[in-house]
Amino acid sequence: MHAVSRNGELVIDRADGIWLWDEEGRRYLDATASLWYCNVGWGRHEIAEAAYAQLKKLPTYSAYGDVATRPTLDLADRISSIAPMDDAVVFFTSGGAESVETAAKLARRYWSLVGEPDRTVVISRERAYHGMAAYGTSIVGMDAFQVGLGKLVGDTVRVAWDSAEALRDAIEQTGPERVAAFFCEPIIGAGGVMIPPDGYLQAARQVCRETGVLFIADEVICGYGRVGDWFASRRFGLDPDLVTFAKGITSGYVPLGGVIVGQRVSDPFWNRADTGLWRHGYTYSGHATATAAAHPNLDILEREGLLGRALELENELPEALAPLADHELVSEIRAGLGVVAGVQIDPGIVAEDPTIADRIGLAAREAGVLVRPLAGGTLGMSPPLIITRSELDEITSGLQVALDTVAAGRPAAAAAR
Repeated sequence: MHAVSRNGELVIDRADGIWLWDEEGRRYLDATASLWYCNVGWGRHEIAEAAYAQLKKLPTYSAYGDVATRPTLDLADRISSIAPMDDAVVFFTSGGAESVETAAKLARRYWSLVGEPDRTVVISRERAYHGMAAYGTSIVGMDAFQVGLGKLVGDTVRVAWDSAEALRDAIEQTGPERVAAFFCEPIIGAGGVMIPPDGYLQAARQVCRETGVLFIADEVICGYGRVGDWFASRRFGLDPDLVTFAKGITSGYVPLGGVIVGQRVSDPFWNRADTGLWRHGYTYSGHATATAAAHPNLDILEREGLLGRALELENELPEALAPLADHELVSEIRAGLGVVAGVQIDPGIVAEDPTIADRIGLAAREAGVLVRPLAGGTLGMSPPLIITRSELDEITSGLQVALDTVAAGRPAAAAAR
């Protein structure tokens, strides 16, 4: 807020494909698909038309209890058919934070129903990000998001982001009889675009199987095509107990999220008469206009083969960014799984100059490319799945200009170090 009060705002006015224009008419390449979500690109009129048609017919209605709307029911069935586990059901929310909150509460409620009410502890990973509701803030893997807030939710444990053995140790130290669930982003996004080591996801999943802990795949970023499949959990055969989703389900055209629930967790809710009412829901859960907009978005992903295109981009994106690895400010290019990438500014430089990534981001904007400075000095990218190789090269060109501009403006002594 302080920076905006000094420097003003970038006001985006319109968009088409992978391009954005501000109110002054300047054009920018959207290298982040906004906040990781515009998978099918901008200007998809069929999504707008589907939302408009539903708005005219019935904008929405509460989905509490036994009340439903047709586009919502149909979308639940459609998601179940592509889910990474069999016989899945869906609980709709308005976005990722509500989805994480729902999944955490659902996990604890599940354990109480099956006679293990002491299983209340939720484990997450360093550098993880799970939204900004109470549970998400409490299990976030970056301390900066918790500064000045005090304790919101108890019974949380944080483990190393890249070690299944650290997860096993934490479960054993806490006591498996006390651990409800483990939250796992297949790719850590806001925490710096951290690509999982080979075999990590499968090993972490196996630890949860052996200890009985629920495995919750947070696919808010990875879902709906970004990793070359409908879900990363499908691609890696994880068979999660719960999946959180949002963003790509509508490509962000309308807010929508949810939790996909596997049979193990859904069974006591659906098939027992003594469970009572689960008093959890949101005003806009199952919003009919949002679910109506999701259908043409999924149609586009299928019709245009964008899941397959994501697998091609998985190779093209790191190839395009490779020349930046030799820049004096850059220590690493993180990419190679799905259509996400991170250009890491040298940690030593970030330590002595904490605002450098923000300045590079602003310089890239001046060069006509929108990237996102992330935790630890990473420049994050997650372009729409319709981007071409030549447009990827434009991202690299813009970042090269930005890096050169900021490097030239650093004090000579700091540059020499």
